[in-house]
Amino acid sequence: MDTSDFRNGVSIIVDNDIFTIVEFQHVKPGKGGAFVRSKLKNVRTGGVIEKTWRAGEKMDQAILERYPLQFSYEQDGEYFFMDTESYEMTPVPKEKIGDGVKYLKEGLEVTALSHQGELINVELPFTIEAEVVETEPGEKGNTASGGSKPATIESGAVVQVPFFINIGDKIKVDTRTNDYLERVKD
Repeated sequence: MDTSDFRNGVSIIVDNDIFTIVEFQHVKPGKGGAFVRSKLKNVRTGGVIEKTWRAGEKMDQAILERYPLQFSYEQDGEYFFMDTESYEMTPVPKEKIGDGVKYLKEGLEVTALSHQGELINVELPFTIEAEVVETEPGEKGNTASGGSKPATIESGAVVQVPFFINIGDKIKVDTRTNDYLERVKD
């Protein structure tokens, strides 16, 4: 593949690492040859880099497989996921899950990314629903004024929530930003 095949979401191999194209722009200056500016996200680390390519420059495409896994349990820093089709257990080190480990609870379905049979990364759903297990009681008169208080959800993660949220409430949380989204009605 070359720069004319660039599309957002396509994965390529750069310096023996796998990156996904986040955005790109073809540039044709008045002088000199055309080039392509790109933002690339490292699939393993989540880091974003910017790279400029000569127009037509060739690179290898990385074919990534995505498949569902279900979180089962954690033991000695390894997180065990079950393949929902084969029921096979797969241990995943914390580094491949990143900050998202704080949202893992039994039964949570995630998306595994693999390249040539090697598990590269585990992606959490963008939002999860969880029960609040610990928070200060809301103070009367404080409910409409905005503001927030910390609340611990069942997975152990701490999220800032509005004052009207109480223990036992189910809330929706954005796993990418750690933000409270809404209270979930049963």
